[in-house]
Amino acid sequence: MNQLLKKYPEEINRILSRYPVDRKQAAVMPLLHLAQGEAGFVSRTALQEIAEITGTSSTEVASVVGFYTLFHDAPEGKIRLQVCTDVACDLRGATEYLTELCAQLGVNPGETSEDGLITIEEVKCLAACDKAPLFQAQIGDEVEYHENQTSARTIDWLRSMSAALIGPGGYGTLLKDWGLVFRVTLKDDIRIPRYEEPRNYRYMTVATATDKREGENN
Repeated sequence: MNQLLKKYPEEINRILSRYPVDRKQAAVMPLLHLAQGEAGFVSRTALQEIAEITGTSSTEVASVVGFYTLFHDAPEGKIRLQVCTDVACDLRGATEYLTELCAQLGVNPGETSEDGLITIEEVKCLAACDKAPLFQAQIGDEVEYHENQTSARTIDWLRSMSAALIGPGGYGTLLKDWGLVFRVTLKDDIRIPRYEEPRNYRYMTVATATDKREGENN
């Protein structure tokens, strides 16, 4: 049983309806986007299921994943940071920038940080050679471009984004969903009197009812 088709029959039928019946292979990319949205990457099983739906081979579907940098065939960090080091960008210091960035993160290109939050990749052509060093960041379905970078500026951005991605029980819940917006570093310990229910945050301490009463008495 095709699990992708079983889970998303309406979405898949809607996607297929955009294309002629004899051109179902044109739906490969939106179907890949659908599959990746569920797991954060396109699994081998999903490749085969998309091939079945579109009447193509899993090899052809895999070639699309391999060509486009925003598709991924393995689970990686919540923040996927991609740096172009092609010739034009290299002449503007992109390779040196990537080396410094990796050294500060303690990873090599293609690796994920120990906390599982950041994956850094070396790619070719992000279509902004005159503004290198630059990176493309993918966070869920969102994509951001940051140009004219230094390693220090990028690390500052990563710290603020890392703090924003911490959620109850692990990564993935944006603090803005709780009505909170902070710019903090990874080492900050924050107390939020507004929330009385104790929760386990990786980089946050939420105030309990006792903390709140003590704060009101001070």
